[in-house]
Amino acid sequence: MSDDHCTRCGACCAAFRVDFHRSELASATAGGVPDAMTVPVIGELVRMRGTDDAPPRCVALAGDIGSGVRCTIYAGRPSPCRDFAPYAALGIGEDACDRARRRHGLSPL
Repeated sequence: MSDDHCTRCGACCAAFRVDFHRSELASATAGGVPDAMTVPVIGELVRMRGTDDAPPRCVALAGDIGSGVRCTIYAGRPSPCRDFAPYAALGIGEDACDRARRRHGLSPL
């Protein structure tokens, strides 16, 4: 993974709940999210562990927010993570990205 705004930031991984359909789990699809990194929510929804904690921090996040982070399951991360702030790596934020960064004392992109 290249060194970009996202690999130095990680604020989104420690600001929001991450819910997704259980069809994205490793038990349902090859290369999916490890089941052990999730908790059931309701029906067919699961949530990344840690994203509902106070303060939130995804169990898959490694490193220090704002200086150097990585997603330990980046290639198999769930769809909400894949879809979040698609241009942030290029230095182009959006409202949710900026809110997450502010929560951690970082300036908006």
